[in-house]
Amino acid sequence: MLQSDLHPDEDSSTMAIVVPDQPRARVQPEDAGIDLAWLATKIDYRQFQDCVHCGLCTASCPTYVETGDENDSPRGRIYLMRAVVDGRTSVTSQVRHHLELCLDCRACETACPSGVQYGHLIEPFKVALGTSASPSERPSLLQRLILHHLFPYAGRVKLALAPARLLQRLGVLDFADRIGLTRLLPTTLQRMQAMLPALGRRHGTLPEILPPVGVKRARVALFTGCVADAMYPETTAATIRVLQQNGCEVVIPRGQVCCGAIHYHSGSEDPALKMARTNMEIFGSAEVDAIIVNVAGCGAMLKEYDHLLPKNEHEQASRFISKVKDITEFLINLGPVVPTRSINATVAYHDACHLCHGQQIRSQPRELLSMIPGLTLSPLEESELCCGAAGTYNLTQAEMSERLGRRKMENIVATGASIVASGNIGCILQIARKIKETDSTIECVHTIDLLDRAYGELPG
Repeated sequence: MLQSDLHPDEDSSTMAIVVPDQPRARVQPEDAGIDLAWLATKIDYRQFQDCVHCGLCTASCPTYVETGDENDSPRGRIYLMRAVVDGRTSVTSQVRHHLELCLDCRACETACPSGVQYGHLIEPFKVALGTSASPSERPSLLQRLILHHLFPYAGRVKLALAPARLLQRLGVLDFADRIGLTRLLPTTLQRMQAMLPALGRRHGTLPEILPPVGVKRARVALFTGCVADAMYPETTAATIRVLQQNGCEVVIPRGQVCCGAIHYHSGSEDPALKMARTNMEIFGSAEVDAIIVNVAGCGAMLKEYDHLLPKNEHEQASRFISKVKDITEFLINLGPVVPTRSINATVAYHDACHLCHGQQIRSQPRELLSMIPGLTLSPLEESELCCGAAGTYNLTQAEMSERLGRRKMENIVATGASIVASGNIGCILQIARKIKETDSTIECVHTIDLLDRAYGELPG
């Protein structure tokens, strides 16, 4: 095993990398276990060289914090990826495991003093891993059906949730859970059922244009997404009302689709690119000041379209990206209307990874929450450490997701808060599940849900 030269003064016992020290023969591209030619079109090799192996990223990496294994750290994974590209190793089952265990939370980017764009390395690598995986290495057929043919399509998700909504109202799901019937489901469906929120009434088809309250200050388009709108339609409605209260005319463009993150992060590039092009066309034709997103994972993906698409489409992608705004950053830039209703509660705020690391949005949600009369913000330990949701990670890497979920829940309980807020649907589903499992009375909501409560009903 190679002891890497990460830093001569560090304890080498933590640095064993699963790459042979001096292979007898260079691994030929056809034997690498991955499409190196395709990777060369997606990754600038100099990005590997940006990493100086200083190790400042390790304390921020959720998987390294949990395992203490250098192969599960950002610098370790960069070493592994570079070794594959250099022909010093092939994609063995060990290498694949360590790379696929990455949450792609991008906390390492925040910590890195050298500006390593880790996401631009691991994301195409994961696509290549997915393409080259053998049948035994791929997600199960059920997982592939869910990830590629259900979740990215809002209409399908809503249809699939209709029976669950009815069973919830009749109390059948709770009863089946209490007597252990749900344990007869496949593991993936068990986890999905455990994360299922209390499904409220659907809002139906939203109007294409919703008027502002008072003087019109902006015209914005709302990206409704797929799973988020299907699972939490009330948050979509709250987002619209908050925008209206702040003088925004809200447009709901017809024909918009999933941001593409679910496909792309599970190794299926072509559908993701098709979705990106569709969204750029649909939103590009809308004459708006901003494209508003209330899901951190979607926002981070939309803002990365120029990285995903070929260079000849970068100009169009850049125009699109310039208008994409998380709702919290948009409201702070606009100058939010101060709410008048009190929420007398202690609230902990959890930083969604793709909001704080992917988009560098941290202060804006806290500023909005601090405006609410009666609300007290309680600091959350390890607020920027991933909760284990990471898009579909809690389905594909269940064990690590569980460990991180428990860790996050322990920190939330320690705050003494009665409410925990976040800006990402995946985080809310993950944390809400942990709250349910621990029989806690803590409420988990979107940041905008609280702001909507503080504004009260729309006039008229």
